[in-house]
Amino acid sequence: MKRKLVNNLSANTLQLIINQLFGLVIFYILSTGLDKNSFGQINLALAILLGIFNILSFGIDQIAVRKIASGERPQNVLSLYIGHVLITGIAFYALLLFGKLLFPVSINSYDLILLIGAGKLMIYFSTPFKQSAIGMERFRLLAYMSVVSNIARACCLVILAFLHSITLYSVVIVFISGDILELAAGLYLFKRDTGLPSGIQWSKSNYTRLLKQSLPQFGVVVITSALARFDWIFIGIVLSAIKLAEYSFAYKVFELSTLPMLAIAPLLIPWFTRLFKNGEPDTTNLKFLARMEMIIAAFTIVLINSCWSPVIDRLTAGKYGAVNERTIFILSLCIPLLYLTNFLWTINFAKGHLKIILTAFIITLSVNVIGDIILIPIYKNEGAAIGYLAGYLAQTIYFLIKNDVKGLNKVLYPLLICTACACLSAFFARFLSGDVWIQVGFAVLFYIAGLSITAQVRFGDVRNWKLTAD
Repeated sequence: MKRKLVNNLSANTLQLIINQLFGLVIFYILSTGLDKNSFGQINLALAILLGIFNILSFGIDQIAVRKIASGERPQNVLSLYIGHVLITGIAFYALLLFGKLLFPVSINSYDLILLIGAGKLMIYFSTPFKQSAIGMERFRLLAYMSVVSNIARACCLVILAFLHSITLYSVVIVFISGDILELAAGLYLFKRDTGLPSGIQWSKSNYTRLLKQSLPQFGVVVITSALARFDWIFIGIVLSAIKLAEYSFAYKVFELSTLPMLAIAPLLIPWFTRLFKNGEPDTTNLKFLARMEMIIAAFTIVLINSCWSPVIDRLTAGKYGAVNERTIFILSLCIPLLYLTNFLWTINFAKGHLKIILTAFIITLSVNVIGDIILIPIYKNEGAAIGYLAGYLAQTIYFLIKNDVKGLNKVLYPLLICTACACLSAFFARFLSGDVWIQVGFAVLFYIAGLSITAQVRFGDVRNWKLTAD
C-alpha cells in the first residue's frame, strides 16, 4: 500500500509539475507578448468556455471516479461517459455555430469564442479517459495523457516569441492544435495501457441511472463553475478587458500556488472511498494529514507575499506586480481554506453526502456572487478577491458545522494558527532588509519558528507520515 501510494503521488506530482511549468511558460509568453486588452479577451473567452464545459459534464466525472474506485467494471462506466460527452459536446458546439449567425464576424468577439471552443471541445472529449485512469489509479498513464498539450503549446509559443510573431491569431491556432493533440494522444495511450475498448455500448436505462446518481453532483458542478469564473466574467463585462488581464494574472499565480493540493487531491478520492467504506476509521492519520496540508498551504502565503512586487514587476516589465499586490495578498489567504474545504469535500463525497456538498457550494456561490456584485464596482479587482475569500470562508464554516467525524472537529485550529504565522512572518521580514531574497529567507525562518512555537511542527511528524503512507 505504501509503495503504491508513493508511486501514485510521484506520478501525479510529476505530471502536475510538468503541466504547471509549461503552463507557466504559456502564461508568461501570453501576458508579456500580448497587450493587456488581447490578453484579457482570451481569458474572458476561456472563462466562459471552461465554465460551460464543466457544467456539461453533469458531475459525471467525479461519479465515474467513485464508481470505478469502488469496484464497478471500468469499461461499463467509460462507455456511458463517452456517450455523454459526445452527446452534450456536439449539441453545445452546434448551438455555438448557430449563434454565429447572431454576431458580426470579428476575431475580437464571437469568433474568438467559436475558435477556442473548437479546441476545448477536444479536451472535453478526452475527459472520460482521464477520469477512468484516476478511478483505476493509473496515475502514470494520467501523467502521460495530461502533459502532451501543454508541452506542445509551450514549445510552439516559445518559437513564435523568438520570431516576434505572438498575435491573437497565432495564439488561437496554437491552442486549437494543442487541444486536438491531447485528445489523439490520450486516446492512443489509454487504449495501449488499459486495453479497454473505447467504443460505446449504449444503454438508455444505465445512462438514465447514471444521470440520476449525478444530479446532486451536477448542482455542485454548476455552482463551482460559476464560482470559478463568475468574477472573471463580471470584471470583463463591468470593468474592462485590461482590468481582467490584471486580475487573471494574479489569479493564475494563485492557482499555480495550489500545486501541492492538486497533487494530493486525486489520490484522496479513491483512498477515502476505501477508508470510509467499512464505517468510521481511526482519525489519527486524517488529523495529521489535515495539519500537514495547512502547513504547506500557509507556507505558500509566505513565499508569494514576501517577494511579489519586486519579482513580478521585473518579470513583466512593470505590468502586473505592484498593481496586483493587494489582490494577490487577499487571494493567497484563500489557499489554506481551499486545502481544508477540499479535504472535507472529499470525506463527504466518499461517504456519499452529496446533498451536504451541494448545500455547501450553494452557500459559497451565493456569498461570492453577492460579494462580487457589491464590491467589484467599488473596489475593482480587490473586491473580487474579497468576494472569493468570503465565499470559501463560508464554505469552510458550513463543512465544519456538518462534519460528523468526531475526531476532525478541531481541524480549523491548524488553519488559523498556520495562516497567522505566515502573515506575520511575511510582514515582519519586510523591515529587516531591502533585498527581496533576504526578506524571503527571513520570512521562511520566522514561519518555521512560529510553527515550532505553536507545536504545528513536532518531532514525531516523520514517523506519523510513514504511518499515514502505510
